[in-house]
Amino acid sequence: MKDSSPLGDATRIIHNRRHVDAQGSPYSPLYNTTTYRFDRTSDLLDVIGGQGEGNLYTRWGSNPTIQELEQGLAQLESAEAALAFGSGMAAISATLLALGRQGIVCVGDLYGGTQELLKQLQMLGIPVTVLLKEQQVELAQALTTPDMLVYCETPANPTLSILDIRELATVAHAHGARLVVDNTFATPINQQPLVLGADAVLHSASKYLGGHSDITAGALMTSDACMRMVAPWRKNLGQIIAPEVAALLARSLRTLPLRVRQHNDNALAVAQAMKAHPRIRRVLYPGLPECAGHALASRQMNGFGGMLSIEVDGGFEEAAAVADNLQLFLLATSLGGVESLVSQPCATSHFALSVEERQQRGISDGLLRLSVGLENADDLIRDLEQALARVFGE
Repeated sequence: MKDSSPLGDATRIIHNRRHVDAQGSPYSPLYNTTTYRFDRTSDLLDVIGGQGEGNLYTRWGSNPTIQELEQGLAQLESAEAALAFGSGMAAISATLLALGRQGIVCVGDLYGGTQELLKQLQMLGIPVTVLLKEQQVELAQALTTPDMLVYCETPANPTLSILDIRELATVAHAHGARLVVDNTFATPINQQPLVLGADAVLHSASKYLGGHSDITAGALMTSDACMRMVAPWRKNLGQIIAPEVAALLARSLRTLPLRVRQHNDNALAVAQAMKAHPRIRRVLYPGLPECAGHALASRQMNGFGGMLSIEVDGGFEEAAAVADNLQLFLLATSLGGVESLVSQPCATSHFALSVEERQQRGISDGLLRLSVGLENADDLIRDLEQALARVFGE
């Protein structure tokens, strides 16, 4: 009798198959192809009209390498469908343009680039309402017309604040709105927003999904119906992922569960060490019991992720000096790679926000965001300790 029990995340992604290679390769080869020939015009018309199977043109997403990647992405988030993009911002912009034209309500902290995009969408006449985390009780009043879009990140960048996905989905659906969650920080291994009621999930695949700081890509996982609404925007805005990048991303997904679990362990160890350091005012990490979002994160997440933020005594100069004196943590933007990174949000990801906007979100000049990699945790802790000792003369 065949075992019908569900497969684990690692098994599902390793055994993702869309095409069987004639040469016996365990994975689909790279189809670095832009266009595809047909024997008859009728066959071409069948593919264009959706009545027949086949590939037509890679910019449309019609490419075996991209399609196999998208099948794997959908499986990761327990979604009906997925779309791969040339960047995370491409995925976000296409989704907001396709699903948010009746109005977008953002809840909680957001990536600085997303906030810049929202201001541009307002210039196009799309209504945008921004609710801080403590204002989420006002969500129902903000959903004034059907088919609006609720958008959030959880954990959020860079404060690691946690939002209740199930509650947001309930409110959104009661008012005829959709909920879209940026799941980049958590990854599908640690959190499944669709299972909790969200309608769509976004990722900057340049981060944990890619995992090696060597690709730029984005992903949307959602229902077949939402996918069909977003796909034309991707096609006509020219946002398709390159087949070469799709092949690299598919390769990286096969180690995602293993990598994320080590990121989780390392980040927790670093957070606990920094919590005890006299020169650290606060540690923002949902894995710490004293963090405000810990109880909620424990309910809706399987792990707490590899991202944390620390606030250094002093202000901008002291935090910058700590970052400058780190030896293993690389001073760089982005996150989610095997190497550990440090950045100062007020000077990088949230530089475009005003001082007042950053203060509203608890992003002080002394805040450092750490992307904890896969090095030995003890080495990373010693690196932070030596940098703090250099700056504060201890």
